[in-house]
Amino acid sequence: MRNFDLAPLYRATVGFDQIADLLDRVMASDMSQPSYPPYNIEKTDDDAYRISIAVAGFSANDLTVEVKDGALVVSARKSDDDESERTYLHRGIATRAFERRFQLADHVRVSGASHADGMLHVDLVREVPEALKPRRIAITSADTAQEQDVIDAEKVN
Repeated sequence: MRNFDLAPLYRATVGFDQIADLLDRVMASDMSQPSYPPYNIEKTDDDAYRISIAVAGFSANDLTVEVKDGALVVSARKSDDDESERTYLHRGIATRAFERRFQLADHVRVSGASHADGMLHVDLVREVPEALKPRRIAITSADTAQEQDVIDAEKVN
């Protein structure tokens, strides 16, 4: 595993500490990330995404979807009361508790979640504020600008 020293980044920039913290977190947890449960991340539109997680054996009541501290947290805990009455000869479907975290970018919000056929689908949408969207500035000629100044001066008088 490689270690990167991000101290020069902290000294030369202002306001980018979230990116450096994210890189630290990803590099530290990359090897320890569990593979259960399997999931897909797909882009469904220009500003829309869907995370699909295989949650076979879990009901919608066993699942929790939360957004906290800029991260989507999906967790599941199977209730033990219905498991105590069963005797398994072979148990191949894993229903162990899990917690899966997905770091969300700025302006990305969860628009909904659905559970069907053993899959949990979490829909995300990126909503860019109007102030950050590109906008076209009208270009006026010098003559038009002078006429506008005259009209504005007449309004004041």
